[in-house]
Amino acid sequence: MLKGKKIGFGITGSHCTYAAVFPEMQKLIDLGAELVPVISNTVQETDTRFGKAEDHIKTITEITGRKPIGSIVDAEPLGPVEPLDCMVIAPLTGNSMSRLANGISDSAVLMSAKATMRNGNPVVLGIATNDALGLNGVNLMRLMATKLIYFVPYGQDDYIKKPNSLVADMTLLSSTITQALSHKQIQPVLIPKMVTE
Repeated sequence: MLKGKKIGFGITGSHCTYAAVFPEMQKLIDLGAELVPVISNTVQETDTRFGKAEDHIKTITEITGRKPIGSIVDAEPLGPVEPLDCMVIAPLTGNSMSRLANGISDSAVLMSAKATMRNGNPVVLGIATNDALGLNGVNLMRLMATKLIYFVPYGQDDYIKKPNSLVADMTLLSSTITQALSHKQIQPVLIPKMVTE
């Protein structure tokens, strides 16, 4: 189902989630998909305890065989000129989620999502945000009810220390994309993510 599909893969600044996302990118390649990597400014510029920006960019380039798109100008052709079959954003931070939900396309990743939706093709979101059950809850629900947007199943990753936090199960990414290409939401969307003692 994924063989030969051109899939945009957007990555935003949830640095702690990259270790879960990069193997899923490789899995999509192994399934025959062509990945077009797109990264936010935070991915390009921020070094954290989870790694340096240049190392993350190197890993993304090695997996996909392509230099990541990092500017709005470079992302614009993904609309009419080089259309994608599907656009993925994983991880999707709360910051980018709120902007997407409110129609703000101020990064290469969000512009790629907008371009894909304009073409009538699916956008798959793998959320990783500490405030999904807080102030950002309204944005999450707005996107849940939006045509052409599909979610990787998600749950609370630490309901005791971070009760408002939700993280997608990235191992379900390829299955979610497969369903989204048929304009179906994989079920169940809400899953038990982690039980904290």
